[in-house]
Amino acid sequence: MNKVDYIIRQEKLKRAKLALLAMQRQSWEQGTAMQAFYEQGDMDVVIMMAKEAIYRAVPDGRCATVGTMNAVTDPCSVGEALLHCYEATGDEYFKTGLDNLINWAINLAPKNADGIMYHFDDMNQMWIDSMYMLPPFLAANGYYDEALKQIRGWWDLLFVPEAGLLGHMWNDDKKDFERKLRWGTGNGWAMAGLSRVIAMLPEEYADAKAELIEKATLLINNALPLMREDGLFHDILDDDTTFREVNFAQMCAYTIYRGVKAGWLAESYIEKAEKMRIAAENQMDEYGLIQSCCGAPTFDFPGVSPEGQSFYLLMEAAYEDYLK
Repeated sequence: MNKVDYIIRQEKLKRAKLALLAMQRQSWEQGTAMQAFYEQGDMDVVIMMAKEAIYRAVPDGRCATVGTMNAVTDPCSVGEALLHCYEATGDEYFKTGLDNLINWAINLAPKNADGIMYHFDDMNQMWIDSMYMLPPFLAANGYYDEALKQIRGWWDLLFVPEAGLLGHMWNDDKKDFERKLRWGTGNGWAMAGLSRVIAMLPEEYADAKAELIEKATLLINNALPLMREDGLFHDILDDDTTFREVNFAQMCAYTIYRGVKAGWLAESYIEKAEKMRIAAENQMDEYGLIQSCCGAPTFDFPGVSPEGQSFYLLMEAAYEDYLK
C-alpha cells in the first residue's frame, strides 16, 4: 500500500469510527462496536465503552441493557471485550461485570428443554443473531463445551437444507420457523460468530474446530453464488426482489479474511472478499456512514446502523491482518 492510499485509508477509518461513536446503541450494537474497536487496536475506546456497558447492566447481570429490555443473548455481545478490559487494567469493576454476565449466561438465561438459549426472555424463540452474540463470549472465557452446545442447537433448528443457509427465527412453541427467510445479516452474524469461536478453540478441540470450519465454509460457499455483479447482496440472500444490502458483504468479507489468514479457507476466496470490501467501501458517505446497510432500528430498509459501521471496521481490521 503506497503512502497516499494509506493516508486515504486512515482518514476513512477515522470518519467511520467517529460516526459509530456518535450513534445511539442498544446492547448488541454496543457489543459489536466494542469488538470492532478492540480488533482495530483502540483499547482506550473499548475500556470506556465497557465502563458504560457495565453501568447500564440490570440486576441479573445483562450489560448495556437499554431500549430492548427482554434480550437474552444480545447483552452477551459485550462479554469478550469485558474480559480484555479486565486483563488490560486489572480493575475489579470489569471483573465484577464480567462475572455477573457469565452467571446470567450459564445459570439464569432462559433455555428450552435441551438447554438451548432463547433470544428473548418473554418468548420462546431462537434467532440466528445469537450465534454471534453468545458463543464467542463463552469461548473467550473458557466455556468451550457450552459455546459448542449452543451453536449446534441453533444450527439444528435454523439450517435450511434446500438453501444451504440459515433461516432467521425459530418458534420453539410451534416447533417451526417464525421466519424461514435467509436473511443476509443473520447469516453474516453466524459466519462471523463461527470464525471467532474457531479462532479461540484450543488444540484439544480439533474435531469441534473442524466441525465449525465445515459449517462456516458451507455458509460461505452457498452465499457467494448469490453475490450481485456489484459485489453486494440482497437483504434476503436468495430473493432478488429484496433491497440491495451492504452489511452482509462486510460480514462475509470479514469471515473470509479471518479464515484465509488462519488457514482454514483457501487463498482463492480472497478475490471475492476484495470485491465485497471495495463495494462496501464505496458506500461510505462524506460523514463516514456506510450507507445502504440493513437499517436501524427496524432493519427492514436500506439505511445506516451501528452494526454496519462496526463491521466496516471489523472487515478492515481483518483485511489488515491478512496483509501482514
